[in-house]
Amino acid sequence: MSTLDALRAFWDERYAAEDFAYGTEPNDFLRQHCGAIRPGGKVLCLADGEGRNGVWLATQGFDVTSVDVSERGLEKARSLAQRCGVAIRTVAADVTAFELGQGWDGIVSIFLHLPAAVRERLHQRCMAALAPTGVFLYEAYGHEQLRFNTGGPREPRLLPQLEEVLAELQDHRIQHQFAGTRLVQEGPLHHGEGYVIQVVATPGRPDRK
Repeated sequence: MSTLDALRAFWDERYAAEDFAYGTEPNDFLRQHCGAIRPGGKVLCLADGEGRNGVWLATQGFDVTSVDVSERGLEKARSLAQRCGVAIRTVAADVTAFELGQGWDGIVSIFLHLPAAVRERLHQRCMAALAPTGVFLYEAYGHEQLRFNTGGPREPRLLPQLEEVLAELQDHRIQHQFAGTRLVQEGPLHHGEGYVIQVVATPGRPDRK
């Protein structure tokens, strides 16, 4: 079995139950910062799983495409969208190899944990795929999350430090950055105090003083 097949099988199994592993409510960070995205704009949700974030964005009037490696997750995302009276596009693909295209008003990466080199390449491609006024929204568990037992991978190499993510986006404008603990209540698998990294970035060279 290839690495991709193993990854797909892992997430298909995680999403196999009727219940939603991470709930049906949107991520709090996304809820707080989605106002930075052009109203009604095109939004790409990376590793959107069972669709809680993409579907919520669609209810806010955004034109949403959700990408995930798990067809089972996307099946549940489409079902959730129908239940909420909205439509989203779904694409079953490996987000690290998926052709992002151009002109996105927003690209959302919520709890997508990747090795450093893979993450850096993806983030660079994300910034290149945004419209000139587009916004990249990123939240993931950070390196100190290993002190908690509230979700996320247990592999240190998948848990970044804020400085690493900022370095990956150093050629762009940082609108928001945060590293620290917050209460994460997202279904049974993300529940309790967690250590998170947050970044909101827009394309273009940062102001140098």
